[in-house]
Amino acid sequence: MYLIAAFIGALIGARTARKRKGSIVDVAFYATGYCIAFALVSLIVTLIIHRNFL
Repeated sequence: MYLIAAFIGALIGARTARKRKGSIVDVAFYATGYCIAFALVSLIVTLIIHRNFL
């Protein structure tokens, strides 16, 4: 689940940087930032679900 969320975050980050007319380095930074953020949120949500419902 974390990898899926990270991959989706990377795609969204790259798309956002391209829309803002960023260079290749900007696209990489945005993709990395969004990737880490989405993976972290996914981890927290998974832990909350696991602790409360399973």
